[in-house]
Amino acid sequence: MFESAELDHDISKAAFRREEPKLREALLGAGKGETVNRLNEWMDPRHIEVQAFNAPSDEEAERPHLWRFWRALPPKGKIGIFFGAWHTEPILERVLGRISAARFQRHVSEIQRLEKMLCDEGVLLLKFWFHLSKQQQKKRLKALSRDPSTAWRVTELDRKLLDLHDDFAAVCEPFLRQTSTGEAPWIAIPGADPQYRYLAVGRTLLTALRERLDEKPVKRLPDRSPPLLPAIDNLNVLKSLELDQPMTKKQYEKAFDRWRARLNVLSRHPRFHDLSVVTVFEGNDAAGKGSAIRRVTRSIDARRYQTVPVAAPTEEERAQPYLWRFWRHIPRRGIVAIFDRSWYGRVLVERVEGYCSEADWMRAYREINEFEQQMAGHDIVVVKFWLAISKAEQYRRFKAREKVSFKRFKITPDDWRNRRKWDDYERAVCDMVDRTSTAIAPWTLVEANNKYHARIKVLKTLCEAIEEALKRAKKKRKKEGKRRKGRRGG
Repeated sequence: MFESAELDHDISKAAFRREEPKLREALLGAGKGETVNRLNEWMDPRHIEVQAFNAPSDEEAERPHLWRFWRALPPKGKIGIFFGAWHTEPILERVLGRISAARFQRHVSEIQRLEKMLCDEGVLLLKFWFHLSKQQQKKRLKALSRDPSTAWRVTELDRKLLDLHDDFAAVCEPFLRQTSTGEAPWIAIPGADPQYRYLAVGRTLLTALRERLDEKPVKRLPDRSPPLLPAIDNLNVLKSLELDQPMTKKQYEKAFDRWRARLNVLSRHPRFHDLSVVTVFEGNDAAGKGSAIRRVTRSIDARRYQTVPVAAPTEEERAQPYLWRFWRHIPRRGIVAIFDRSWYGRVLVERVEGYCSEADWMRAYREINEFEQQMAGHDIVVVKFWLAISKAEQYRRFKAREKVSFKRFKITPDDWRNRRKWDDYERAVCDMVDRTSTAIAPWTLVEANNKYHARIKVLKTLCEAIEEALKRAKKKRKKEGKRRKGRRGG
């Protein structure tokens, strides 16, 4: 896959704001379209997927910034060409003065992490920067204007776009240095001569593909994360839980009615439309994840939630980077997404069963934390539950399922096989909680030997997380209102 960017148009800031939709099209169009057309002539276009990204649509604006790019990633065996990918928006926003230097720097760091992750997943990432100097652009516009057959291509906007050259240069020069990494360097292409541009891009692409195809499989070095060693104090977060929590059926029914009503009211709150919620349910086999999820869904209008059951990846999902299948299910505003198992499979099942290398599951801790940070930064409430039961209670539930006809389908040979690796899974869970329980997305450990207690704890935790998010949203709006009022007063 490769992404191409250009900066051969500039405009005064006032005109920039007025003409922003046209500006984006201009930035996406000059020189690159012709190059892509030529690539389509040279290669089989059935294996090329071209994506052009303009201003985010309403649907895209309701998700984190990277959501639309993740959805458009090409599968293995395809070449994806991105016009104006994840680099364009931060540059434009910074030139417009809409984001601070600190916010811009956060975008730079986000881009660096994304591109490293893609390369670690095996993506061949080529980034072309088509460059035209201010003088070359003036010459280009004059030549187009003189020829009656091309004069229509020059608009008043094109002439205005030359006015901000220095502002763009001040933003783009350090941006290019910071985002040109060993994994994904920028490839600068002079854009004045179309024939040179075509050949330079084509030759670079051919060479990169040839080298990748000729590579011999090598054993990957482990990630630079610290080793996961047994705790010297022998502490185990799961063994420290008191799994048998008291609650009678009568107490449960009374508490359930109260928390169910509270969750329903919260999901209908006027400010809930400014948020979205992602809930993750993980736990031991037969710990009661399904029954807890059903109590959550019974408490919310069916139009306000979506459930995402996660099983072994499909062929389509295996052709994409690991997190792709989870990114595409991030909910829009006002929706609760319920993941029945999740992206934590990489550091649990895949780790224990050996479905991925140690390097892959070790780096997954960092990638998962970054994924959840991006969700939280977009006002998505991330609530994660680990439902824990004892080994003896699991055995009792397994045997009970075998005896009840309508529950027999729940017990499979894999459940018994996984049970034999109880200690390995327990260690993996402890490492997972230790490395991915963060301030923005903490793990809630649910003592689940008593299903009544587990269901109520899940509902209560979810309600409290949403209430806290609504309070933060209210404070944020007040703060923004005061800032706007101060600017008007000034």
